[in-house]
Amino acid sequence: MYENLRLAFKVTYYLDSLQRHTRWNTEKLRRYQNQKLREIVDYSYRNVPFYHRTFKELGLAPEQIFTIENLNELPILRRNELQRNAGMMISKEFEISNLKKVSTSGSTGQPLMTYLTEDEDALRKAKLLRANIACGQKPRDRWVVITAPLHHAVTHKLQKLLGIYSPIPVSVFDSAATQISKIKEIGPDVLDGYSSSLLLLAREVKKRSVETVKPKIIVGGAELIDSSSRHFMEEVFDAPFYDEYACSELERLAWQCKERTGYHIDADSVIMQFVDETGEEVSPGESGEIVCTSLFNYAMPLIRYATGDVGRASDEHQCPCGRTFPLMKLIEGRKDSFVVFPDGRVLSALAVGWMMEYYKFYNCVEQYRVIQKKVNLFKFLIKKTGSVDERTMENELLSHVRKMLHVTESEVAFQVEFVDDIPLDESGKLRKIISELKDVSLTQ
Repeated sequence: MYENLRLAFKVTYYLDSLQRHTRWNTEKLRRYQNQKLREIVDYSYRNVPFYHRTFKELGLAPEQIFTIENLNELPILRRNELQRNAGMMISKEFEISNLKKVSTSGSTGQPLMTYLTEDEDALRKAKLLRANIACGQKPRDRWVVITAPLHHAVTHKLQKLLGIYSPIPVSVFDSAATQISKIKEIGPDVLDGYSSSLLLLAREVKKRSVETVKPKIIVGGAELIDSSSRHFMEEVFDAPFYDEYACSELERLAWQCKERTGYHIDADSVIMQFVDETGEEVSPGESGEIVCTSLFNYAMPLIRYATGDVGRASDEHQCPCGRTFPLMKLIEGRKDSFVVFPDGRVLSALAVGWMMEYYKFYNCVEQYRVIQKKVNLFKFLIKKTGSVDERTMENELLSHVRKMLHVTESEVAFQVEFVDDIPLDESGKLRKIISELKDVSLTQ
C-alpha cells in the first residue's frame, strides 16, 4: 500500500506541474526544452553505453548538442537498432531488475521492451491523464478502457480504492455481447480504447439497438480512423470523439482538446521533429516521419527515435483553448500502413479509408483490410454484411478502385477475398493496411 500511495502522490505532483506547462509562452517553453535536452544528452553520454559509443564514432562532444537546432547532428534511432542494442541502451545507474518493463504491441512480430524508473512511470501516467482531462474527463468519472489483457494490470489498488481516475478494463478479445454487457453494467462516463475497437463496438451497439451505452466522451488512440468512422461513433454513442496519439515507448505524445483544431504536442516532455527520407526536417505544412526525443527517459534514453508514423506540424499558432503547446495538423498513420503504386504515388491508410467511403456497397462492408503483396498487386479482405451477393460486390469494388486510383487492370492487379473474420493483432488492434513491401518511400 505504501508503494501505491507514493506513486499516487508522484502522479498528482507531476500532473499539477504538467497542467501549468500548457500555459507557458513560447519562449519559456523553448528555454525549458533546450535545458532538458542538454541534461538528457549529457546524461546519456556519461551513463548509456550506446550513446557514449555513438558520440565517439561521430566525433561529437555532448556540449555540442545545446539546442534543438543541433539535434540533427545525431542520427535517427530506429526500432530495429534499438532492438539490436537493447542491452547497451539502459543507463549504468540502474539495475534492470529494479525497473518497470514496458512491452510494445509487437505488431511487427518483434516485440520491443523498454524500461522505466518509478518516477518516469508516474510522469507517463500524469501525461496520459492530462490529455484525458483536456477532453473533459473528471476525477471520479466511470472510465472504461477497451484494451488488450496485458494492459489490465495498469490500475493500482489505491486508484481502485479511492475511485479517482481509475480505469475499468474491458478485454478487447471478449465477444461483442460480453463487452456490451459489461459496459452497460458499468455505465461509463468515459469510453476509452483503441480507435478500431471502439468502432467495432459502435457497430455492434447500433446493430443490437443498445440505447443504454451513452458515455459523456469517447477517447480513442493507437491508430488513425477516417472521419466518417468518427462521426459514426459520435452518432451511435451521442458523445464527442477525441483522438490521442501515442506509442508504447514514449506514452502519450499528442492529443486533441475540446476544440479539436489539431493535436497538442507534449512539448514539455518530448521534442518532436518531422523529417524527410534523408533525416532532414521538412518545411512547415509538409508531411514527414515523426522523430521524437524524450526529455524524461533516463533509465533508457530515446534520442531522435523514429516512431514509424507520419504527420505534419500545424500552421496554427495557438489553439482557441488557450493552451500554448504547438499543434500537429494530422496523424497520417504508420509507414508500413502506406501503399505505394508503380507510378510512385503513396497513399496513407486515411486516403484508402476515404476511397472506401465512396464505394457503392460500403454499407455492406463490416470490416476490410488491404494487403499490398507487390508494388502492382493488392489483396482486399472483406467481411461483408447485408444481402448483396459477393460477385456483385467484387465487380463493383474492382471498378470503383480502378476509377478512383486511375489505374488499368494491366497496370495494377486487385484481388478480393470474402472472409468470415479479420483477426486482430496480438495487441488487439485491427489493422486496415498491411504492406508486405520491403520499403515504402514517402516521397510523393
